[in-house]
Amino acid sequence: MPPPPALSDLSRPELEALLVQLFAEVTALKQTVAEQREEIARLKGLKGRPDLKPSKPSGMDKVTEPPKPDKQGKQRFRGKVTPRVKIEERLVKASAPEGSRFKGYEPFLVQDLVISATATCYRRERWVTPDGRTILAPLPDGIDAHFGPELRRFVLMQYHQGQTTLPWLATFLRSVGVAISNRQLQRLLTDQQQSFVAEARDVLRAGLETSPYVSVDDTGARHHGKNGFCTQIGNDWFTWFGTRSSKSRLNFLDLLRAGHTDYVLNDAAFGYMRRHALATPLIARLAAQPQTGFANQTAWLAHLDRLGFTGLNVTPDPVRIATEAALWGSVQSHKFLCDSVVLSDDAGQFNVGQHALCWVHAERLVHKLDTFTDEHRAAQALLRGLIWDFYADLKVYRLQPGPRRAGALRKRFDRIFLRRTGFVTLDRLLKRLHANKAELLMVLDRPRTPLHTNGSENDIRCYVTRRKVSGGTRSDVGRDCRDALLGLAKTCDKLGIAVWDYLGSRLKVAGHVLVQPLDQYVRRHVRPA
Repeated sequence: MPPPPALSDLSRPELEALLVQLFAEVTALKQTVAEQREEIARLKGLKGRPDLKPSKPSGMDKVTEPPKPDKQGKQRFRGKVTPRVKIEERLVKASAPEGSRFKGYEPFLVQDLVISATATCYRRERWVTPDGRTILAPLPDGIDAHFGPELRRFVLMQYHQGQTTLPWLATFLRSVGVAISNRQLQRLLTDQQQSFVAEARDVLRAGLETSPYVSVDDTGARHHGKNGFCTQIGNDWFTWFGTRSSKSRLNFLDLLRAGHTDYVLNDAAFGYMRRHALATPLIARLAAQPQTGFANQTAWLAHLDRLGFTGLNVTPDPVRIATEAALWGSVQSHKFLCDSVVLSDDAGQFNVGQHALCWVHAERLVHKLDTFTDEHRAAQALLRGLIWDFYADLKVYRLQPGPRRAGALRKRFDRIFLRRTGFVTLDRLLKRLHANKAELLMVLDRPRTPLHTNGSENDIRCYVTRRKVSGGTRSDVGRDCRDALLGLAKTCDKLGIAVWDYLGSRLKVAGHVLVQPLDQYVRRHVRPA
């Protein structure tokens, strides 16, 4: 290393250049020292510095959004206030001196809320006919219990959409003058709610029959003191929740039957058996039987037992594969998912029918990959950039699909996921993702299929919030009511229907807005692909 020059001999530009060089070296040394300290802390098992996310859009989907037009210079306003209720006009007079001229009125809109409790005692006439029969005057429409429809509507909306707790609701109602116990409030949430459960089932059937795709996801749930799982099924027009003790494929296929209990052996069922490697002699044994429909699980398992399936100890389990196939046959026989895509995050239980995968979850595998050298990090960054660019072009393709562009995107997919980087773990991951090519590129054949499961993630948040606020359920009735009303509230939001109006229509509140069965709106909004 040559000796440093005398600073007095350097000109001002040379001194400035030297200062910039020294600043750069100091910055690099500081970075090296910080990395070495983190490595020493990691080797010692100490807690390192927190990994703070940079202040930029997170997630592949947000980063690949097209740039928004510049809105500078445009001032945003709240807009005109338009209440949903009838506006009552009141005249306010002013004290003006004599000789003043009247110049009209200046409107000043005030919105307020009236919360009060009422109690009505209906004195029902009772008559006895000459033949001994008793005639009792009927109650007004909508009155069928000791708590009126307005109170029931308020309780259901606050609990399910407002995500409040039962103790809070009880405290509030008592504070405004309602005499109600916790047990009575619980009954308002669970008793006589079969109509909501039935309507939620009809919404699911309508969605499965008419939608070009459904997005699915699941999350943990507690029921009757045991861990279980809640499965979400929905898309842009409807949402449905179902809580069960398992999240297996058998459970998912059972949910897809939407309340039906039959098992069916048809072409779809036998095709499922062949795809899942059920032995050919066993398929032939089932096909040789004249009976193809079974009313319930008991009849189906008895049929398998007669054919000797239950005594076989082979892989794959013939009883499980045959049962899954019969469930899938039932789904198809009821015209559910006949030409629809099932979009998931690559959880194995959802891989049925025409299956598509979420690109955000696929890219996340590359993003979370552990790297150890600069070469590994460079390869990871390169692949993530290629995937993000490809994902952005898939978004454009959804808006303007075409066979030539689809062929070019398929070739480009191969170039990205068949490359070899020298990073063994990354290369194995790319090989695994390439094996899912048909599911990741389902959008090329079905452009209406989303590229991600963000819709399911957003839908299931309300269930997670309910679980955090109130824990689990104790009875099957409570579980079904919670699932149904959460799903119906989400469906109303997607269809642009106020939940307050929906509940008022179902509970026959005086002067309510007429809301048709939600499955009719779902069928009206959905257009087959």
